[in-house]
Formats: sequence, structure tokens, C-alpha cells
Amino acid sequence: MTTAIGESRVELEIGGMTCASCAARIEKKLNRMEGVTATVNYATEKAKVAVAEGSGVQAADLIATVEKTGYTAALPQPPAPEPPLSEHATASSDGTDGPTGPDDSHGTAPASDALAALRQRLLTSLALSLPVVLMAMVPALQFTNWQWLSLTLAAPVVAYGAWPFHKAAWTNLRHGAATMDTLISMGTLAALGWSLWALFFGTAGMPGMTHPFELTIARTDGSGSIYLEAAAGVTTFILAGRYFEARSKRKAGAALRALLELGAKDVAVLREVHGVRDGGDTRDGGDNGTDVREVREVRVPIGELKVGDRFVVRPGEKIATDGRVVEGSSAVDASMLTGESVPVEVAPGDGVTGATVNAGGRLVVEATRVGADTQLARMARLVEDAQNGKAAAQRLADRISAVFVPVVIALAVGTLGYWLGAGEGAVAAFTAAVAVLIIACPCALGLATPTALMVGTGRGAQLGILLKGPEVLESTRRADTVVLDKTGTVTTGVMTLTAVHLADGVPRQQALRLAGALEHSSEHPIARAIAEAAQAAEPSGTLPAPEDFANVPGLGVQGIVEGHAVLVGRERLLHDWSQQLPPELVTAKEEAEAAGRTAVAVGWDGEARGVLVVSDAVKPTSAEAVARLRALGLTPVLLTGDNKAVAEAVAAEVGIDEVIAEVLPEDKVAVIARLQSEGRSVAMVGDGVNDAAALATADLGLAMGTGTDAAIEAGDLTLVRGDLRAAADAIRLARATLGTIRTNLFWAFGYNVAALPLAAAGLLNPMIAGAAMAFSSVFVVGNSLRLRRFQPLTREAGGREGEA
Repeated sequence: MTTAIGESRVELEIGGMTCASCAARIEKKLNRMEGVTATVNYATEKAKVAVAEGSGVQAADLIATVEKTGYTAALPQPPAPEPPLSEHATASSDGTDGPTGPDDSHGTAPASDALAALRQRLLTSLALSLPVVLMAMVPALQFTNWQWLSLTLAAPVVAYGAWPFHKAAWTNLRHGAATMDTLISMGTLAALGWSLWALFFGTAGMPGMTHPFELTIARTDGSGSIYLEAAAGVTTFILAGRYFEARSKRKAGAALRALLELGAKDVAVLREVHGVRDGGDTRDGGDNGTDVREVREVRVPIGELKVGDRFVVRPGEKIATDGRVVEGSSAVDASMLTGESVPVEVAPGDGVTGATVNAGGRLVVEATRVGADTQLARMARLVEDAQNGKAAAQRLADRISAVFVPVVIALAVGTLGYWLGAGEGAVAAFTAAVAVLIIACPCALGLATPTALMVGTGRGAQLGILLKGPEVLESTRRADTVVLDKTGTVTTGVMTLTAVHLADGVPRQQALRLAGALEHSSEHPIARAIAEAAQAAEPSGTLPAPEDFANVPGLGVQGIVEGHAVLVGRERLLHDWSQQLPPELVTAKEEAEAAGRTAVAVGWDGEARGVLVVSDAVKPTSAEAVARLRALGLTPVLLTGDNKAVAEAVAAEVGIDEVIAEVLPEDKVAVIARLQSEGRSVAMVGDGVNDAAALATADLGLAMGTGTDAAIEAGDLTLVRGDLRAAADAIRLARATLGTIRTNLFWAFGYNVAALPLAAAGLLNPMIAGAAMAFSSVFVVGNSLRLRRFQPLTREAGGREGEA
């Protein structure tokens, strides 16, 4: 749910919900409040509420409304504070470790306690009801007065095991409502009440009474029939369904909990400590010491870290927060956030992300983002918002669930009247009516979407794929065209030396050394590309310092390097010094420029000796990514502001046929709109500020997480790692999640459509109906959990598209 201007958001933790119709009732009550827009999610047991500014509605009012509806509500509890850490500090200069804070595992005790209580209730009911069911099913076990033992065992099951259903039904009745618990309570109490009447006032209590077990309803004299096995069996089956459902829901949310727990708990911050060294005897007021300032490491809770603080990260430690490396170099393992297994090399000036692991040397990092602003926190927020959302199909299911229970009760009453009117007897009429009450199951409808979203978005977070909301799923299914921004998406976005052409007899290392040394003094992107390549080719990793360096505006640079007069730049610069490129270098230069690359001429000591080719290099995985997108039925289009020659060269390299080049940033939106006007459903992948509006305009926006915040905010999907192949994986995952939701909804709707007429027709025993009802919810959750096995495609381009 998106927050509009002038709105505030409140999240409530809802307690007491037992089915989708409970969530629908709470949502309806909250939305009746002035200025309030609410979404209640049964699976996550949370309410997302937007309150209009000036409405005067406070969190306490929202909680009171929920409580008046018969449920509990509370604001989320803040995380438990970290235990105080040792104040001992260790000087950072000696490289020794500072004290480590005690481990603090944040469990989910309330949820675990509730699950344990439900398990105890289930096991007790199972132990008591199993003999009851067996005696009813197997006539050979029906010894004399067996029916009284059945009553002794079944009564506690209906009273204790089914107590949560009775309690919820009573609460709802007081508020003039009916939910799934109402049906369960009515069915089990009716079965027990009929049995008590038959035992005490009919003939069912006579010694020697037996009756056969039937899958369909009985058509005998009611005074000799008992339904204790239905009362006890239904209670146990439904408790089992609720227990496995609750346990599966906890598994479904495990990925988000793991994401939230990735961050470091404490951090070694560098603090400047003032003190006295070599102080001599300071008694009697004397002070012969020297006032010094020493930088020390102080380990503090992560909550005390501030923007601008510098902190130490040793090999194997988690990086505490988003920041910039100011000292040291290392490899950083970001697999827990991006899904990318290859560590990233970082050096001073490079950015790092909180919760990633330092796999190499000691780093000193300056914090640039803390708390809710970090990438980890934003990822968790996106995942949770997506899990709390509702797809269009789920909103329809919620509306059906809200009216489902009253319709079922009316159908049960109608079934009772029909059978009585048909002269089939009270037993047949009663049994059919109870089966109708018990078979109805809106729970599966309520779980269909949220459980699939919980698992799908959680798995996506593990792979570095973030969905903003369930409405994105429909967009991924409809998309038939994918527009790819060139710079930073298909290409690296950084100028790179891609080729070196030299005159005969000129050593490659000498050419790079002389050109790189001169270009190292320039800040131009092309100069930096040449300097970095030259520096990497040097065994020592350092380049000589030039003398008499001069920048020639519009042409290049010149200077003296190790006694050589060096020119680097346009061919015209060399012409001005009477240096002509040999024919083979002229050809190399023309071929590079025809391919949209930049050719830089190099000469020294009066002769033109080489051509260096620089370009924005295509990412090594882009061609494979384009093939994968084609395999998904998408037509790729390359969109760029570069000239047509450059764009077509890149497109040819990665396998794209349609190119739209020389487009101004503000015109990208018009291109997307034009494609949409042609009847296409457009997905766009981009990373820059100039892509934000186009991402928002597209039917599906995929933002590269390595790009700008504006692009990420505008996108519907965020690809945390800068690999274009993740776009194909994101669309596959979204489609798989949508497919799971549809399967769940089909099962839930189909089950009720098929089962209710069977129950009303007398073709289902109430106990069988209860077992089937419980199974439907477990099936929906179990089907959703299959998404945990979703895997990215293998590295082969156009490889077989796997399914979850």
C-alpha cells in the first residue's frame, strides 16, 4: 500500500484471527473510520493502515476499533535493546581485536509459545479421539457399552480441543458476525448434542448397540445413532490443519526474518581519546606529562553508529552499515544480499553495503547511511510491504469470504429443511446439515495469495530480487517487450580500454606505460580508463610522474615521461606535431570509430606509434541475459542517448535487433508511451536518474540496485546485483509466484464448489468432510512452500527455463 502525500502509516499486529473472514471483518471496520484506508493480512497477522492528515485518528483509536470487533491489536514492539558492552578500548594502530559483545539471539518467543500450545491441544485431542474414531469405523471393536467410552473420550476433545473455536464463535456472535469458527463450533456441538440426546433419551445407550461406518450419511432412526467420532474427529482434523498451517506460515516468513537478522549487532568505532602520556609525578599539582590524542577502537551497539563515524571491519566480520572505504583493501562477500557468489574487490573510495562480509584484509569504513536508510533496511521494508499486499485475485477472494459463512449457514439450514421435507428422517437431515457446516473452508481462500507472496518474495530477497507488491505479478505475466537502457545496464557504465593497436616493433608495455603516465594526471573518463589499464599492466602497480604536463583543450594531453616527449589524444594533436599515423593504425582507428568506440592516438619522440581503443564495455553476462529474456517471450529493445553507431554495435554484440538511439533523457518516457500505444506491454530495465520517469511509466519497471535511488524508487522490481541476468530470473520468479497463487485459488474455489453440493446431497460423512477441509488449507500452504526451491537459471544462454 503506497502512502500518499498528507498520510501517515501505522502498522498493527492483529491477534485472534482464525480465518480469512476474520481479516475481512477487521478490514471493513477499519475502513469505515473517517480518513482511514486499511489492508489486513490473515497470513502475516498484520494490518497496514494509512491515516489521512487532519482526520484526528490516532493509533489508540485504531486499536480500540479492532478490539471492539472482537480481536486484539497492538503496535509492533521495538527490538530488544542490546546488552551493555564492555567499555574497554583497544588501540587500532596495533591491529588487535577489540572486545566482542555477547551474542544476542532475538527469538520469536510469543509465536513459538502459541505454536507449542496449539501442538499440545492437538496431541491431546489426537490421543483421545483416535480410539473414538477406530471404534466407530471398525464394528469388531464395538464391545458392550463401547458408546459410553466413546462419550468419555470425545467430550474432552469437544470441550478442550475445540475451545478456541467455541470462544471465537461466541466472540463473533456477540458482535453479530459469523466466521469459519462459527461453522466448526456449530458442527461439533451439534454432533455432540445429538449424540447426548441419543445416548440418554434414545436407544443408542442400550448395551450391545452397534452401527456400521459409512462414508455417506446414515438413513436410520435417529434415536440409535451417535456422531461422537464426527465431533472428535472433525476437531482433531481441523486442529491438525491449523497447526501445520501455523508452522508452515512461520517457515514461509523465515526468509524475511533471516534478512532482518543479517545485520551486525555491534561495531568497532574509531574514537579520538585525549590523555596524558609520560606524565611523571603529577602529585601535588605537578604536571610533567604530554597531552596526546590517540585514536582507539570502541565497540558500541549498532544503534549508536552515526553518519560520518569511521569503524573497523576485520577479516570475517560483517560490515556494520552502508559506507565508503577510507583505508585498506579487501574482497567483500555480498552473496547474502545480492545472491552473487563472487566476492567484490574494494579499495579506498569504494562503497560497501551493510551486512556483507569482509573476506580479506582490514578495512576502515566511513558510515554514509545508518538505521532505516541502509540498503538492508530498505530491502527488508520492500519485502515486508510486498508480503502484506494483496493481488486483485486475493481481494476478490476476501470479498467472497466475507459473505461465505452466512451463505453456508443458510445452506445448512436449507439442507436440513430439504431432507426433512423429503421424508428421509431427522438423522439424514441432521448429518447432511452438519457436513455442510464442516466442509466449508474459506481459510484456503485467505491463505492462497499471502502464503505464496511470503515464500516468493522471501526467496527473491535471498537471490537479490525485490518485488514491491503483488500487483507486479500481473505485470510480469502480460509483458511482451523489454526495453533495456544501455549505459550501466547492458554495459558497465565505465569507460574501459578494450584494444591496443601498435606500429611494428613497439612494445605494448612501453606504450601503455608512457600513455598511462601522462593520462594519470587527467580527470577525463577516457584518460582514467587508459591510466587504470596501464597501472594494472605495471608489475609494480605504479606509473612514473610526468614533467611539463599540459592539457590541450579539445585535443588531448602532452608532456615529458622518463625523457620521452609524449602526445596522447586526437589524431589532429599528433598532426600538429608532424606525427602521421601509419596506414595500419589509420585502418584500426577508422574501424574502432565505425563500431562506436573512441580511438586515442599515441606518439612519442616525434613518431606516431599506437592507437588505444576505449569504450563503455558490454557486461560479460549481457548477451546471455538477452537470450534468457527472449526465451521468456520478451522482445528486447535497446534504448540509449548515444549515437546510432555505438548503439548498434552494442546491440549486435548482445543479440538485440531493435535499437532506439540518440534519445534525450526527457524523451525516454515518450518512447515507452509510443511502444505502449502500439499495443505492447512494456517492461523496462534501467539504473540512472534519467531512467526514473521511464521506469515509472512502463507497465513493469525493473531497477538495477547498483543504480540511483531515484531509479530504484520508480521501479516495480529491484535487482540488487548489477547483473542483467537477474532481470530474467526476476520475471521467472514473479511468474512462478503468480502461478502458485492461481493454483491455490483454483484449488480453494474448486474445493468449495465441488464439496458443498456433495455434502448437501448426503454423500459425505461429517468426519470425512472435516478431514478434507483441513487438508485444503494445508495443501495451499504446502503448494506455496514449493517456491522455496526456486533456482536461478544455469549459466548457459537460453538454457532450459526451470520451474519452482
